[in-house]
Amino acid sequence: MDPNPDTPHNPPASPGLFRYVLGFLLVGAAWGLTTPFMRRAAVASSSISKPESRSWLDHPNTPWVKAKVWSILYGVWDVLRNPAYAVPLVINLTGSVWFFLLIGQAELSLTVPITNSLAFLFTVLGEWWAEKKVITKDTWIGMALVLGGIGLCVHSKNN
Repeated sequence: MDPNPDTPHNPPASPGLFRYVLGFLLVGAAWGLTTPFMRRAAVASSSISKPESRSWLDHPNTPWVKAKVWSILYGVWDVLRNPAYAVPLVINLTGSVWFFLLIGQAELSLTVPITNSLAFLFTVLGEWWAEKKVITKDTWIGMALVLGGIGLCVHSKNN
């Protein structure tokens, strides 16, 4: 309740266009650039033999549910203790926090397609960077079409 009813209520100012664009780019980069690095680290960690003995998980007297739960927990622990996986994961999750903050400010029908499209574009760039994948002509055309689609979405909301 407004302590002084005689003053008009002033809604908080909306962030400027630059902050929206920066927010979209940060979320897209946090989601897209980290994906190839997490995949590379997960593949590398699965090919490394585990130094700890976990033979009790395969023992016939171990209940099936207990063995499955512990297998999952050990799998998560093995991946998360690897900084090559954990750092991109934290950045990716930070992008999700930024996304939810952005949803509270920007229009939902623009935020979701723009951030997901930018995540695709940044994933392609991340694969080029992390895995040295060549970006083909068709991929460049697809990326240009995605950017054109983002432009159309923004243009349709301004009319």
